[in-house]
Amino acid sequence: MSKILTIILTIIIGMCSTMTTNVAYKKTLNIEKSTTRADLVSANGWLHTEGAKLLNEKNQPIQLTGLSSHGIEWFGNLVTYNNLQTLKEDWKTNIFRIAMYTDESGQGYVFNKQADINEVYRIADMAISLDMYVIIDWHILQDNNPQKHKNEAIEFFDTVSKKYGKCPNVIYEICNEPNGNTSWDSDVKPYAEAVIPVIRNNSPKSLIIVGTPFWCQHIDKAADNPLNFNNIVYSCHFYAGTHKQELRDKIDYCISKNIPIFVSECGATTADGNGSIHKEDFTTWINYLNSKNISWLYWSFCNKNEGSAVLKPEYNTSLNINDYLTTSGEFVKNILANKQL
Repeated sequence: MSKILTIILTIIIGMCSTMTTNVAYKKTLNIEKSTTRADLVSANGWLHTEGAKLLNEKNQPIQLTGLSSHGIEWFGNLVTYNNLQTLKEDWKTNIFRIAMYTDESGQGYVFNKQADINEVYRIADMAISLDMYVIIDWHILQDNNPQKHKNEAIEFFDTVSKKYGKCPNVIYEICNEPNGNTSWDSDVKPYAEAVIPVIRNNSPKSLIIVGTPFWCQHIDKAADNPLNFNNIVYSCHFYAGTHKQELRDKIDYCISKNIPIFVSECGATTADGNGSIHKEDFTTWINYLNSKNISWLYWSFCNKNEGSAVLKPEYNTSLNINDYLTTSGEFVKNILANKQL
């Protein structure tokens, strides 16, 4: 009899504990909703596409703007809660991109799976707690073709989409920049057709970003042979010192065919990330994206000694990022925070 009473009491205590946790969690969400900006997750919920438009849960247009990390294998330590909060509050960003390299000079997910996935979780959880959208980016580059590590990608996205399947904050980017001899029809599209159902099985409503060949510039190839899934956006990347009107014309072509475009990475330098920033050309780009309500993220949140980095090399996490901005960082902060061009 005493054993039965012990079991009953244990169950009751467990139920009470769970109820208390849920109530506290709901109260936290209510506080966030009462004080949130109109561009954050609690005000917009799950995102979806309609033709070439990106819409929120209320079927209203939404534009996401923010920054991408550099590779978390090298610069992940810079992404702290305080820094994400500063990006949200001072820079007025509503999204952050976690660039997890897959196979880069002996580093990346395929070499150190658990460490990388733990870092993804750490950063994603902070962004979620701040009511921000967050992109989990399978950042292929040196590996060229997403088919090379398709099995690892399926494994990775199955794992993370199970964890975040009911979380509207999380957006999945399944291949960063297919390049080399990679083609849309033979490589990227079949890869996406293998990976997307895995995510959809765990997270039916999540937005998914699909990269396009030639470092996400051959978006027209995808427009001519699109994927047969809902809530898919196609990634276009530009660097203002390199990419000009021809790429904007390709975006116009995609829009004319009801293909939604998402700029998951862009910069004000040339495509190699180095050199001076091209303010006038970048301003032309942002004016164009704003006119089309296309979302964009700036490369990159790091202190690497290169023109595209927003932080000076001497920055460390004991300091305020706003006091250690490069020319690139000051320029894009002004655009994001003040909506000034």
